[in-house]
Parts: sequence; C-alpha cells; structure tokens
Amino acid sequence: MSRLPFELFLALRYLRPKRTFVSVITLISILGVALGVAVLIIVISVMSGFDHDLRDKILGFNAHLTVIQTNAETQSAVPMKNYSAVAAIVAKNKNVRGVSPFLIGPVLVETEGDTNHPSLQDAPMLRGIDPETEGKISNLPNDVIEGKFDLSGHGLIVGAEFASSMGLSVGDHLSIYSVREIKKMKVARDSKQDEADLPDDYEVRGIFDAGYYEYNARFVVTSLENAQDLYNLDDSVHGLFVMLDDPYEAALVKGQLEKSLGDNFCVSTWMEQSSGILTALIVEKNVMFYLLFFIVLVAALCILSAQITFVIQKTREIGMLKALGASNLQISGIFLFQSAIIGVIGVASGFGLGMLAVAYRNEFLHFMRNATGWELFPASVYGFGDLPALIAPRDVAVICVTSFVICILGGLLPAWRAGRLKPVEALRYE
Repeated sequence: MSRLPFELFLALRYLRPKRTFVSVITLISILGVALGVAVLIIVISVMSGFDHDLRDKILGFNAHLTVIQTNAETQSAVPMKNYSAVAAIVAKNKNVRGVSPFLIGPVLVETEGDTNHPSLQDAPMLRGIDPETEGKISNLPNDVIEGKFDLSGHGLIVGAEFASSMGLSVGDHLSIYSVREIKKMKVARDSKQDEADLPDDYEVRGIFDAGYYEYNARFVVTSLENAQDLYNLDDSVHGLFVMLDDPYEAALVKGQLEKSLGDNFCVSTWMEQSSGILTALIVEKNVMFYLLFFIVLVAALCILSAQITFVIQKTREIGMLKALGASNLQISGIFLFQSAIIGVIGVASGFGLGMLAVAYRNEFLHFMRNATGWELFPASVYGFGDLPALIAPRDVAVICVTSFVICILGGLLPAWRAGRLKPVEALRYE
C-alpha cells in the first residue's frame, strides 16, 4: 500500500466503509451507477436484438429486391407477362444470387369443419411461388416444421399461428375464395341463378414457422400455377423476387436493374418495404439510450453530494496536508480518485449485472409467466416467441466509458474546491 501514490492511498482510506452519512451516500452512488449501467446494457442489447432478428426474419421470408411491371401512363402495377425474359435480364447482374416469380394478394378461406358453423379467416395473404426456385430467394422450404414442402396439385402450406387459430393440421382441407370466385358468386346472385361455381379445395401439406408472428399468422402459400388460376392471370405473375449476395447492396443493385429494365419496371428494396418498423426501432433505441442515461446522471449527483459533504468534513485534514506542502493538484487528485473508484466499482458491477440479466432474460420471462400467469412478452404484440438480444461490444463500451466519465465529472467541482482551499482558512478555528 505504501508504494501507491499518496493521493490514491488516501482516497482508498477515506472510502473505507464507516457508519457515517457520507458512507451511505457513497453506497447509494455506487448502486445508482451499477443500476444505470445494467439497465442501459439490458435495454440497448434487447433493442439491438430486435433490430437484428427482425432484419433476419424479413430477409428469411422476403426477398432483397422486388421487381414489378408498371403502366407507362398511370405508373400503376400491371401483371408481368414475359417474366421469364425479365428474370433472365435480372439474373445477369453479378450481384444477383437468385430470381423467382411470385403472386400475392388477399383471399378468403373456409375450413371443412361443421357445415352449420364454418370457420372463416378474414383475408389472409396468399402467396404463389415457384417451388423449384423459392429456395434461392427465401428460407421458406427449410421453415416447414410439420408435414413437408409439397405444393403439387392443390397443395398448400400455412403459417403456424394461422394453423393454430383455424385449428388446422397436416392433411386438412381449405376452400379458398379468390376475387374471381367472389365475382362469380355475385354474378350468380344478381342473375338469380340456382347454381354457382364452388371454390376449389386445397390440402394443407405443411405448416411453416418463419420465426415472426406476422408472417406465421397472415400468410398461406401455394404453387404459382394455383395462384395464377385463382387470380385468373393465365401465364402472368405479379412480379419477381430477387436475392442478392449482400442484402445491404440492395440500393446499389436497384439502380443498376432500373437502368437495365427500363422505365416500365419498378424495383423496390427490402429496406424500403420495411422502412417504417426498422426506422422506428432505431429511433426508439436512441431515445431509450438518452433517457436511461439520466439514471447515471442521478448517480453522478449523488457522487457530487457525497464529495461536497466529504470535503467539508475533511477541511482540517486538507489544511494540514496543504501546510505540509501538498499541492493543489494533489489535493484535488484525492477526491478525483475517490470519484474514479466509485465509478470503476459501479460500472464493473453494472456490467456484470447487465450481462447476467441479458444471458438469462428468457428464463426470467418464463419464470414470471409460470409464477404469475402474465405474458410479459406476448408474441402477438412483439412478433417474437422469445425476447431477442444482441450484445454489441461498441454499445457496451460507449455505455461503460460514458458512465465512468460522468462519475469523474460528478466529483470534479468538489475536488477543485478542495484544491483551492487555503491552509490558514482550513485551520483558523482548529
């Protein structure tokens, strides 16, 4: 201990626990810093996990680019008839890994349950795909958790949440009402015909789990031929899904494809299609970061209060040290070392607590759900079955370093005041 600089030596001695008001404030300061750092690490890691997992789910179910054909005059989307030729042009781009045609639109479905009480699902989205090329642009063939990825004939695969809400299992049948079927029914009713065409039945061949509630609850998937028949599009499609080697090059490739395809085609990126929720997550993360830093600022105010009280209590000792030749900087160093020690202990404790909480976050949520019956993280609201988290070293470093600097700043004013104290004034009433 004697080899330590005397400023650090005295700072450690003064911080030894004593049954005084200053010791209580010091302990509260350490706890405040620890809680602030821990909460920041937990919240920022969870927000980063949301962003990371959401991007993965979007890119796992959707393509990086979507190409549609538009009307030159109205700029509205029109069916793409020569999609094979367009796909060949798109595939020539060196950044493109896969191209696949698609159809997508709302339908109405009915189960084959009790005829007196049929079960209806309000307009899920039907997605028509080419089974042979779908694996190049999405993870859907690998996301099937029950049954198999079989769209031959009138085959159908549905999302896990959709199957649960409809009471479906592999082998069940669904009647699908497309816009064409509904128009036929309307014509039959208006003409007072006794007979009307019935919709085709589709067999559930598989149930998929894309890892995101919205996709699992709102999508049913069939073959391209079935979707073309449902939407009466003959050999046309709604557009092309494009997969890239690097999804973050989407904006660059978009410009290249628009030049290659011409003015009658529109290319959109996955970031544009999901810009609302992705931007909201980034804004929320930044806002939470700044708001939660107020916890650390409150702890810094506690440090400031403790140091001011401590300087007043140690006025006599400060005067004696100054009389023995201690410089202003050395006296200030004693109290700055105290603030630094509080900061180190608080930041280290908060770091450990935060990392522990992030590691066991889902176990805690499951325990709370089993103990209280409350769903603290409902998948129907947040879209994920488990609470995601991503520990970014850069974010953790910013939190820890900034918190430590704030602790130092909290003790700067008392340290400066102690360093300027004159020995005569300090010892005048001793």
